[in-house]
Amino acid sequence: MKTSCLCKFLQGLKYSDKSCRFECTILYCIAPTEKQQGQHRGTLGPVILIISTSPVKMLSSTTAFKTTLTALSRRGLATATSHKPPLDIYGLNARYANATYIAASKANVLDNVESELLAIKQTAESSSAFRSFLENPLISRSDKTKQVEDMLKAKTTPVTLNLMTTLAGNARLVNISAITDNFVQLMKAKRGEVEATIISAEPLTKTQTDAVATAMKSQFPEGAKVILKSEVNPAILGGLQIQIGDKFLDLSVGSRIEEVGRTVV
Repeated sequence: MKTSCLCKFLQGLKYSDKSCRFECTILYCIAPTEKQQGQHRGTLGPVILIISTSPVKMLSSTTAFKTTLTALSRRGLATATSHKPPLDIYGLNARYANATYIAASKANVLDNVESELLAIKQTAESSSAFRSFLENPLISRSDKTKQVEDMLKAKTTPVTLNLMTTLAGNARLVNISAITDNFVQLMKAKRGEVEATIISAEPLTKTQTDAVATAMKSQFPEGAKVILKSEVNPAILGGLQIQIGDKFLDLSVGSRIEEVGRTVV
């Protein structure tokens, strides 16, 4: 049987179907003779193709898949980093504070949660009935959880409610004040705030306070928002004591007298 012009064109042709994973090669083509085609004028007539198939190399698809996974992973890491607490604090109360910070950050309610926790802490300090409820070990965990939910469900964010019900279920409601302190510590770090306390034997004038604040500037990180507080403690006799974060500088007369006394002894 003669090979038609169509077959000459088709033989050796390669193609791939995107819906499958095989590459097809036309090895041989059998088509009607010209005489047979004449009997079916206007039509091509039947064409028989002998085809070889082989798996298509999926390198590009695999590479694209790996690239997608990498991008998703990086996005996940970036998201995790963006919600990570700005300060490393440790301990039981810190674990609750860290978890609450992450949840509030993801929900974009950090400021709301801080305000709510401070309000709860203030209520615990000012209301003996509420404080007694938090501390009472005779109330079952399930009852405490339900009562906390009833009290706070319509008044707080879901993040704060979840923290409080979790504490109730774990018999840790008594820790809410310390957890709040840790959470506020994280929020201050996020805002770049640094607390400094000046302790003096007598109240300082504004001029004296400003002079001390100016002298302390070198102790603060660049761009930090300094929150300056003043306290009076007659026991130091004179001079100053300065607390900057976890650093303490004692320049009081009382400490000098104690130092001299230890030296003499």
